Amino acid sequence: MSKMPGASRRAILKGALTAAAIGGFPMINTGAYQLFAQSSRRYSKRAVDLVRQSLVIDMLAPLKIDFRPEYYASPLSEKDAADFRASGITGFHNAVGTGGPEARAETLAWIAAWQGFAGRNAHVFSLVGRAEDLDRAKREGKCAVIMGVQNSEHFRTVEDVKMFYQIGQRCSQLTYNSQNMIGSGSTDRIDGGVSDYGAAIIKAMNEVGMLIDVSHCGDRTTLDAIEMSPKPIAITHSNCRALVDHPRVKTDEAIKALGAKGGVMGITGVRMFVSAKEPTALANIVDHIDHVVKLAGIDHVGIGSDADLNGYDDMPADQYAQLKAGYKASYAFRDKIDTDGFDHPKKVYDLTEELIRRSYSNENIAAILGGNFRRLLGATWI
Repeated sequence: MSKMPGASRRAILKGALTAAAIGGFPMINTGAYQLFAQSSRRYSKRAVDLVRQSLVIDMLAPLKIDFRPEYYASPLSEKDAADFRASGITGFHNAVGTGGPEARAETLAWIAAWQGFAGRNAHVFSLVGRAEDLDRAKREGKCAVIMGVQNSEHFRTVEDVKMFYQIGQRCSQLTYNSQNMIGSGSTDRIDGGVSDYGAAIIKAMNEVGMLIDVSHCGDRTTLDAIEMSPKPIAITHSNCRALVDHPRVKTDEAIKALGAKGGVMGITGVRMFVSAKEPTALANIVDHIDHVVKLAGIDHVGIGSDADLNGYDDMPADQYAQLKAGYKASYAFRDKIDTDGFDHPKKVYDLTEELIRRSYSNENIAAILGGNFRRLLGATWI
């Protein structure tokens, strides 16, 4: 998901361009912490300690799903800054889908706009070039911004991979739901796999140290990319088809192959990828974590929420309708996009509580929250 509505995308990016330590929490005497003054929700000491001590990485987390240029061009509000600091998340993979004839220009504008936004709000954010930058951001209590793109149509030549790496891109999804020169998307009727050009792009991405992502790729293209890449790759944000029959989620075969090559899969909270029936709640998300652990092992699962801190359902109504209209019918949107209980700035704490309830150890919870993706990024980025 996280695709900018096509009708307004160019204007949004143009407007954005031209406009140019997590604090202590108050202790509650009941043995739980109240993290947000405006909320009565309390969390166990174990959950709070785990989030505070762990490097938490959300491998698909646009900083803000708001397509109005004035948001990107303005200083971060005090409320948003407080939400980022208190979220418990250190690493935000900031990526959207670009594509079409203007993909290169749009992607250049996207990277410039958001790196500028992070730079102008350096009291909250820091940019990521190497995996060690995530560790430094954690020590400094900042939110580390990983710049990515949910497509690779902006690579007009193989040489473009190095150029985009040099200006800050650290992750690229090979396709976005539909066929491009590299391979097929998840909603294509026929999946021809990775093309010869796609194989050259995969080689170039490995050479420069850019993470390969196959979240929106078709089944054959996903398997081809895992096999072709000498380095492990990522499914940054998807779920398990064994639990939900949806074209955008991954087969057991793909999950096993990813794990066998050392890759990591981030579990998303997009409602129709989580459960085929209602209610759809946080516990259903953890069902997908359990399934990946069963198939591939604890070292190969993480978080890729595919949403900003508040989720999609709080978007302006016109943008929300436009977003839904931009996808094929096979996406099968329901009334809500977000999963209940995973649609607010403190969602990582709720996820941690559910992992505790399922008897995951502290070590394994830390791996899911970000340790696994930290290992993958350290092995991929140069």
